Amino acid sequence: MSFKEQVIKKIKEIPSGKVATYGQIAALAGSPRGALMVGRTLRYASENEKLPWQRVINSKGRISIVNMSYPAELQAQLLQEEGVVVEKRIDSYYINLSRFLWRI
Repeated sequence: MSFKEQVIKKIKEIPSGKVATYGQIAALAGSPRGALMVGRTLRYASENEKLPWQRVINSKGRISIVNMSYPAELQAQLLQEEGVVVEKRIDSYYINLSRFLWRI
């Protein structure tokens, strides 16, 4: 299975109400240093994949989305609908990783 396929598989496994980091997904997919590739996979994954993309955030607990088709506000809203507490700060949205990080 390719790295991209592994990334897609792992993202689909993140349960509702939890988040995972780009680096966490990369490590689970077999490439611990592949966090940027996880972001790229998310960015270019087809709509047909039906990925819960909103559940992937950066290692600081920050929503760091750069795809304007899916703005940070939308990601925050989707996470809140799943029960994840999202804190709005001046520069971005943050999630408490000690509370909402997906533990495998």
